[in-house]
Amino acid sequence: MTAKLLGLVLAGGRSTRMQRDKAALQYRPGQTQLAAAVDMLRPHVAQVFVSVRPDQRDDATRRGYEQIVDQIESAGPIAGILAAQSAHPDAAWWVLACDLPFLDEATLADLAARRDAARDATAYRSSHDGLPEPLCAIFEPRTRAALAAYVGTGRLCPRKFLLQADTLLLDPPNARALDNANTSDDYWQAMAKLNPQQFVDQREICVQYFALLREQAGCREEKLVTSAPTPRVLYEELRKRHPFSLAADTLRIAINGEFADWSRPLQAGDTVVFIPPVAGG
Repeated sequence: MTAKLLGLVLAGGRSTRMQRDKAALQYRPGQTQLAAAVDMLRPHVAQVFVSVRPDQRDDATRRGYEQIVDQIESAGPIAGILAAQSAHPDAAWWVLACDLPFLDEATLADLAARRDAARDATAYRSSHDGLPEPLCAIFEPRTRAALAAYVGTGRLCPRKFLLQADTLLLDPPNARALDNANTSDDYWQAMAKLNPQQFVDQREICVQYFALLREQAGCREEKLVTSAPTPRVLYEELRKRHPFSLAADTLRIAINGEFADWSRPLQAGDTVVFIPPVAGG
């Protein structure tokens, strides 16, 4: 008899490399990435749960969902899988990361249709290295004891677990669907691909200067039309127009009144501020 299939969206990460909560990002206006993952998974499972750390239970992004709380600290995604299997040991679990901005319905439908409940797990083969993709995969109930034993030996990599298990590996219908976004650069590259209308080739922006940069530019601000995709490229363009002596890495930047990343794509109408270090700092 095929086990009931439940869904687990992994949202317990610390987003250290992204430097902002990946679950709360909005690649599409009005919907967090966590909400998008839950909505996409829901038609394929009996119920969806969100995997969280204990300190995340009440935050605004996660508190509206049924949760499964990690029982092992600092163990990464595998802690969420183990907690889910402990909470519902007779169920199969469709594990899905919340940081897959290119995930599409066709990819999920394909995995659902090709699930082999007689195997330990069903997973996609990475289009980059051919190894199992554990964060869009179905773990059958029989993996519970083996996974607990695996973690008991100090191993925490779910991909390596799937390599040693009886895993059905499938080629994904969309090679990009399982590309995740872990860094700020990844985020802005994904934003540019998913929202190309916001990032046109030529755009008018306003640049403001302070302290030494103001002296060297000879003005407080200027409006210009540029094809520079990011503030870093823009600054290098401006260095050809003005005798700026400061390297980009010594500066901070703000866009529209908020500190921003050098890799953030520029949009028409942006106000960009290059902020030099304070004297003596």
